[in-house]
Amino acid sequence: MKLSVIIPARNEEASIADTIRGVLSVLHSAKIPHEVIVADDGSTDGTAARVLALSGSGSVTLVSNTGRHGFGATVSAGLKQSTGEAVAVMMADASDDPEDLVRYYRKLEEGFECVFGSRFIRGGKAKDYPVHKLIVNRLANLFIKLLFRIPCNDITNAFKCYRREVIDAMEPLISPHFNLTVEMPLKAIVRGYSYTVIPIGWTNRKAGVGKLKLAEMGSRYLFIVLYLWLEKVLSRGDYCRRQREPAFETEKCPLADG
Repeated sequence: MKLSVIIPARNEEASIADTIRGVLSVLHSAKIPHEVIVADDGSTDGTAARVLALSGSGSVTLVSNTGRHGFGATVSAGLKQSTGEAVAVMMADASDDPEDLVRYYRKLEEGFECVFGSRFIRGGKAKDYPVHKLIVNRLANLFIKLLFRIPCNDITNAFKCYRREVIDAMEPLISPHFNLTVEMPLKAIVRGYSYTVIPIGWTNRKAGVGKLKLAEMGSRYLFIVLYLWLEKVLSRGDYCRRQREPAFETEKCPLADG
């Protein structure tokens, strides 16, 4: 099972090379077939040059988002170029622990269709998380957890892993911005795909500037959350998977008829 690692990047010259090297080293050591796709969102610094310098091995590909700018649109551009049977979305700022990619992959090998990480369960770690962002994060995730009645308490975290058929079932992805981090897992859950939650590590970026602007994203997050809640409540299971029963116990499709 080949793993495609999608890394959206905008002006991440200071971090992108370390991020890529960390991913390549870990996946090579674990003998996991892989490709790393860096989707560049119109960077004006040396991000693209840093990626191209590491592309000689054939495992690293640079993709340019030539359409509408935004985190979600850039991830979608990377997804279109990916060829793996498994897909992980990872941040470019070296905040995510590459070792967790291996743990994600092993859970997919066990039969799960999605693997979600949490920094806020036993064994998880969030180092140097800005206090104001932490408060907003915890409140937003509590709201989502209670609204959808799910066990995951870190649904807004971008770093997650899916089987290819789950990605295909999410289309069309409609979030052009950071609210894609919520759209992808909630679509998978609402549509009946099996998932598990494992503890992961996270360390705040040491270089560069974060792109997430909380004041700008609040209404966009709320829109996508309510959009998918309405799908869950009102669609009568029309968008739920029909191929086979989930391999493990997950949220049941609401009002599904088979």
